[in-house]
Amino acid sequence: MKAQDVLPDGADFTVVNGRTLRKGSVGAFLANVRILEDASASAADRHAAEQDLVSLIPALDALGLFDVFELRSPSLRDEVTRHRSALSPAPAAASPNA
Repeated sequence: MKAQDVLPDGADFTVVNGRTLRKGSVGAFLANVRILEDASASAADRHAAEQDLVSLIPALDALGLFDVFELRSPSLRDEVTRHRSALSPAPAAASPNA
């Protein structure tokens, strides 16, 4: 599969598993990670990067990115896991008649 098969030329987004995935989402996620891991980044830049990163998690989760790639940073992995868990519907309660 080629990139244009997923997102044709001229398209800015696609819908995957009911979530809108904008062109540039993966690149933006990576840029935000770099800011968060940059010890010289200002507190304001780090806060903005964290908010932007968190907002991208639902779309990247729908894309399956986190099912294929493991995040190396333990703190980033924990943060993404926490937010992904919040997105997942709670398991249905067992039926008493089951």
